[in-house]
Amino acid sequence: MAVAGRTVAGLLALGAVAEVLRTGPAQPGIAVAFALLIWVGEVAHRGGEPAPLGTAGALAYALLGHCAGTPTTHGVPQVVAVTAVALGAGAATRRARGRRCAEWPPGGPGAASARGPAADRAARQLLTVAFAAVCFQPLYNSGLVEELVGHGPGFALLLVVFLVLTGLCDAVLGAAFARARTGHPYGPLLRDEVRALRGIGAAVCASSVVMALAVAVVGLWALAVFCVPLLLTQLSFRRYAEVRDTYRQTIASLARATEIAGYTRPGHARRVALLAAAVGRELGLSGKDLTLLEYAALMHDIGQLSLVDPVPAGATALLPVQDQRRIALLGGAVVRQTGVPEEVAEVVERQADPYRDQPLTARIVRTVNAYVDLSGECGGGPAGPLDALETLRAGTGCDYQSEVVESLARVLARGVALPPPG
Repeated sequence: MAVAGRTVAGLLALGAVAEVLRTGPAQPGIAVAFALLIWVGEVAHRGGEPAPLGTAGALAYALLGHCAGTPTTHGVPQVVAVTAVALGAGAATRRARGRRCAEWPPGGPGAASARGPAADRAARQLLTVAFAAVCFQPLYNSGLVEELVGHGPGFALLLVVFLVLTGLCDAVLGAAFARARTGHPYGPLLRDEVRALRGIGAAVCASSVVMALAVAVVGLWALAVFCVPLLLTQLSFRRYAEVRDTYRQTIASLARATEIAGYTRPGHARRVALLAAAVGRELGLSGKDLTLLEYAALMHDIGQLSLVDPVPAGATALLPVQDQRRIALLGGAVVRQTGVPEEVAEVVERQADPYRDQPLTARIVRTVNAYVDLSGECGGGPAGPLDALETLRAGTGCDYQSEVVESLARVLARGVALPPPG
């Protein structure tokens, strides 16, 4: 799907640019103004975060019917061409500034090396803008919009309806690209994308509607007015993302205390966390629950710091149940002192309980940790991967939930990128 999506976006961009060159650009001043707005948004954008300014500008151009009271005459091909050229110029500028960036257009020469989220984001953005333009431009240019709703409140409501449909289209595309890139189940990924529409997605859509309406009344000066608050929004989101990343790095550093002290193998906590997150997605977890699972998996062994003598290879799954519970309870007590959310401490201290009494996140941590301990993936287990899975299946009557074990088996069969054992 990712390759197909990038190829379709690339062919769409090339076809639109060719059509505009053949017929000549309509109202080039307006096109250049919106292209500059999208370019500024792309230059200010940094990989891994939304680009509200560029996206809102492109959607506003797709939904633009008038400029300072004068009807616009651009159509779908020009909207796509302007967006593609501006995205390409933004990508080239970021490359010139030494930033990591994917090749554009997707599907064109050099696209084979443009893998990953950056290329997917560009293709997704272009396809979403094309969808919005196809919804609005033909109806508006044919006069049907003016005939049905005029230019009053009904027109604004129609734009909102089109953007709701566009948001849903973007969510479907985003989940499909993520599914192709990660192999995670489509349902939870789509739920994450739809949830995002209530946050930054809703803000971008609302901004694009207001921008299109403002340009229709006061002209292109409205773009300069909207540029500042959208850039501030992008900066604020960047700072939030940096704080979130720092928080995650702090938890990962705390989790490494058992490795530094020699209680667990290097990389064990990270391997358990990555595998647990994959199993969680397989079981339908997303959003906050998935973050909780990741944090708990990182810190699941921190109770071993209370031991006088380390467990061989840190394999707590090989200990008697009573010792496992004592370590888990001590781990929960330690986690509570770190300022990590209470839910994380609860998962850590309940990972050794009978699985029927555990929340799903604790069941996943217990199962994944037992697999890593038993399979020898961290150097000390007595069995190989297949034997470890069979051992887990044999224990589904009392120790492990069968759905979690089978989800783990599916994740392993698909393959999941894990750091090498220490």
